[in-house]
Amino acid sequence: MELELIRTYFPDGTNGELLHNNKRVCSTIELPWLANKQMISCIPEGRYELTKRYSQRYKHHLHVNDVKGRSLILIHAFNDALKESKGCIAPVSICTGEGKGNNSMLALKKLLAVTSIEFDKGNKIFLIIKSVN
Repeated sequence: MELELIRTYFPDGTNGELLHNNKRVCSTIELPWLANKQMISCIPEGRYELTKRYSQRYKHHLHVNDVKGRSLILIHAFNDALKESKGCIAPVSICTGEGKGNNSMLALKKLLAVTSIEFDKGNKIFLIIKSVN
C-alpha cells in the first residue's frame, strides 16, 4: 500500500494532504523545511516505509522508518507543529494556518483505520512525500 503526502511549504510550517488511491485521507502539519535539521525541520521528501508503533505517551501511532540523519520520526497527533513537534508528522482534520490544524486525534484514528487493514494482512505500507510544485 502506498500513501502520498503532497506538501506545501511555508515559513512557519508545512501543510499537506495525505492521499490513498488519489483520495484524501486527511490533512497534515509539520515543521517548516530547514534543511533536515534535527528537532526543527520536517523530513526530506522521499519514500519511507511505515510501521505501526505504540507508546505510553502517544498510544497507537506510526513510525516513519529510515529517515536519513534522523531518528524516531513519528506520525502522531498534535495541532501546532512549532509548539508540539520535533520533526514528526501530524494528521489533522483541517489545516488552520502554517503548521497548524485541528482535530488531530480524529484524523489519526481515520489514518490508523486505513493502515491497520493493510498491516493486518501482512502488507507493507509506504509513504511517498513530495511537494505540490
